[in-house]
Amino acid sequence: MAKSLFELKEVYFSYLGKIPALCGVNLSIEKGVKVAVIGANGTGKSTLLALLDALMFADRGTVEAFGQVVSEGAMNDLDFVRDFRRKVGFVFQNPDIQLFCPTVREDIAFGLLQLGVSADKIKERIAHLSSVFDIGHLLERQPHQLSIGEKRKVAIASVLAIDPEVLLLDEPTAGLDPLTTCQIIDLLAQESRKGKTIVTATHDLHIVREIADEAYVFSRDKRIVRKGTPQEILTDTEFLTTHNLVHIHCHQHEDKTHTHPHLHAHTDHHAA
Repeated sequence: MAKSLFELKEVYFSYLGKIPALCGVNLSIEKGVKVAVIGANGTGKSTLLALLDALMFADRGTVEAFGQVVSEGAMNDLDFVRDFRRKVGFVFQNPDIQLFCPTVREDIAFGLLQLGVSADKIKERIAHLSSVFDIGHLLERQPHQLSIGEKRKVAIASVLAIDPEVLLLDEPTAGLDPLTTCQIIDLLAQESRKGKTIVTATHDLHIVREIADEAYVFSRDKRIVRKGTPQEILTDTEFLTTHNLVHIHCHQHEDKTHTHPHLHAHTDHHAA
């Protein structure tokens, strides 16, 4: 059996000690898999990613990464922190949180500088990512001058710059046009083929088949209620309706009313 990169056991977390966000979550993520974490808004998806990235720590239960318990104490170990930050990259839902340097070029270089990468390697990496994302013309622009799609591409590029083993993405296609969505999905497929582990939180069910090998579904009570393949989960309309991932529209046709399930989604993406 493959060794898990991440292992969560009976994890609880509350904001301010009184607003539950995760309630007894058990989760195992193996190396090289693509995982989708799906659920309606407010079910704990973003909180889960923050715990996986050691931005927050469990109130109860354990979070293990790379065979070691992730805790505030562990993150005081500079060697562990340096190794962890090199291995795990997190793309936030709001790219404005992630982009804070004067120019796009500096944002992409920031993580590499923190890791002590040489100037020549940084220049080479920026050139490569600029080509991949088609953002060479944006390098000297200020991030606040970019569109949401451009910001998201730059945010992903800034994470990929350090070439992490694990990519954590929070709603990476939210608010994007279909073309940019296609580009990001294709990019994730390329990174997966390189052997990266990719965990994506989303409630855009249209993209789940393309970004995931397995999916975990969160419920309103902040628990994982199901694990399965995207095909198994997305074809269970009753289950999706129960957990507010599809809604039913009624249509009147002459003297008959028909109901049709509709996926909650920001955009529709069709593979070529």
